[in-house]
Amino acid sequence: MEIIKHDININFVGRRKLALIFSLLLIVAGMVSLVAKGGPEYGIDFSGGTLIQVKFAQATNAKDIKKALQDMALKGLVVQKFEEESHEFLLRVQEASSELEGLGQQIGTHLQKSYGEGAVEIRRVEMVGPQVGKDLRKKGLMAIVFAMIGVLIYITIRFEFRYAVGAIVALIHDVLITLGAFSLFNKEIDLPIIAAFLAIVGYSLNDTIIVYDRIRENSGTKNKEEFPIIINSSINETLSRTILTSGTTLLVVLALFLFGGGVIHNFAFALLVGIGVGTYSSVFVASPVLLLWDDIKKRRHAVAEKAS
Repeated sequence: MEIIKHDININFVGRRKLALIFSLLLIVAGMVSLVAKGGPEYGIDFSGGTLIQVKFAQATNAKDIKKALQDMALKGLVVQKFEEESHEFLLRVQEASSELEGLGQQIGTHLQKSYGEGAVEIRRVEMVGPQVGKDLRKKGLMAIVFAMIGVLIYITIRFEFRYAVGAIVALIHDVLITLGAFSLFNKEIDLPIIAAFLAIVGYSLNDTIIVYDRIRENSGTKNKEEFPIIINSSINETLSRTILTSGTTLLVVLALFLFGGGVIHNFAFALLVGIGVGTYSSVFVASPVLLLWDDIKKRRHAVAEKAS
């Protein structure tokens, strides 16, 4: 199936400076948000603490829930709506220790005093110690770093080192923008989100390798043409495939985001942003890096010739 004509010739390379400005704006916006908020907002998995999911039989709000629990003196209590159309809330408490065992039952008892017997259901209680959370956070970060190192080695062997550099720059670009989006939209990062980041790395790399493979193929058959023309024609030749695969994947992820429920909402959000940005970076980031590398190599060669 081909939704784009085979002879299409969009000047992607000519728009690389506009794409660079756009990417920088997205990254800077995300990083400013992260700095302003003192870093990412970690979930219970990474920050440690206790999470309780509560379902109410009637409509209520965070303010009334906090009021009902004020005599418990819970440290760092945060109340958040679980799903917009439901009566479910997530309660987060910073502390997690043996003293808090049975916390879910205690909270349920206190809430029933305000909302009535049988009007409150404790659906989930999760507890993670601060040291465990710190360890998980470190291991999650290392998983992403090791994945990128593996990508660097694989593409260096499969193609050339310059291709590997382009792919890594694109992957870092995708992760930074997705991380910034989480900060801008006040979403938490937990273990499933690390899995989403790794999925983004894999998906973005797949798109990038398809384009790179065509660039390498065309470099052999069209070696008389200038490198920017080869890159641009290669992107255009793979454009139909890119739109089809990314488009169908995004439709599935969008369905998960809209109808999957609160449990996988953040996971689907990460994939939605990451796959969209990953498709964009395969065209406007990974490929232009090759052109930049080629320009730097030519300049160095010219300087060396003048010096000799």
